[in-house]
Amino acid sequence: MGFQTSVNQQPAIGVPGDFASNNPTATVLAGEGALVAGSGGVTVAAFAWIGTDGKTVTNVGTTAPDGFVHRELQGLIANIYDEATMLIPAGYMVSLYAAGDFFAVSKTAATRGQKVFASTADGSISTGAVGATVTGAIETPFYVGSAGAAGDTIKITTWDHH
Repeated sequence: MGFQTSVNQQPAIGVPGDFASNNPTATVLAGEGALVAGSGGVTVAAFAWIGTDGKTVTNVGTTAPDGFVHRELQGLIANIYDEATMLIPAGYMVSLYAAGDFFAVSKTAATRGQKVFASTADGSISTGAVGATVTGAIETPFYVGSAGAAGDTIKITTWDHH
């Protein structure tokens, strides 16, 4: 996402990483300011893992992710030539959410009721049937809340399983 270059007749469904409803949310219990982005930063609107030190967060893991990275405007445009960023720089605070409804972008077509899978390489989102195997990804507690084509902004949820 960069500088505005067009005007749509209808507003976007939402911004990836934002809350998609007023349903309850639950953060990962870590303490105030306890979680910080690891080396290379953390991508917003993706899943993330807490390192063995209990403090460092990255978008890379081997087990189920610890949470979803919510968009709290903590990204920093560090390069003067960048128009926008979804990257939280290394050392900046990160909030991980274990439950809630969020806007996200899936690499695969999404159908309401499918499970959400997190890439173990970068935390990006794919969708599939409950219990399915998605290469390079692991099943999360989230479900698809609204349908969309690959690359579209969709809603993901821990509350609505239909």
